[in-house]
Amino acid sequence: MVIKKIAILFSGSGSNLEKILEGVHGRSFSTCKIEVACLICNKKDAYGIQRAKKYGLETTIIEHANYEDRESFDRKMVEVIKASGAQLVVLAGFMRILTPEFTKNVNAINLHPSLLPLFKGAHAIEDSYNSGMKVGGISVHYVNEELDAGEIIAQECFKKEDMNLEEFEEKIHALEHKLLPKTIIDILDNQK
Repeated sequence: MVIKKIAILFSGSGSNLEKILEGVHGRSFSTCKIEVACLICNKKDAYGIQRAKKYGLETTIIEHANYEDRESFDRKMVEVIKASGAQLVVLAGFMRILTPEFTKNVNAINLHPSLLPLFKGAHAIEDSYNSGMKVGGISVHYVNEELDAGEIIAQECFKKEDMNLEEFEEKIHALEHKLLPKTIIDILDNQK
């Protein structure tokens, strides 16, 4: 069976990382087996590093503060990703704006907690919740040079109804934990 490798980038607690490891890593699907070949985190104390260890995976720490500019940081990540043989890079709570040094050299997808193209950026959950919209949702999209503007691959939405912000955020995360692993499988298992 063909093995397809992914790299996962994260910055924080790693709840989406864990759902990917649980649902995708080392598992066989109809046309391939998917393996996590590389984990990169830009924060040495991120809890996601501990989550990865439960699956026997080590995380490469590349702290952005140790680089003189975004481009040199992105070049280092691309170097590590290419060395791993990863065919797809998954941003799972990776809180850095990426430069063309990254976006033009790897095939990457990102999870975003709103229905793009609405509510781009770091405050998407609050912005979406406080909008007059009757629905909230999430998007998975390809990464390009423009923040949260790449081609949309998958989206899911739900009715807000009488949710408070905490309930709204919990619903967002519950959808993320299902849609991101499913999208990875859809992309890699269905490639021609």
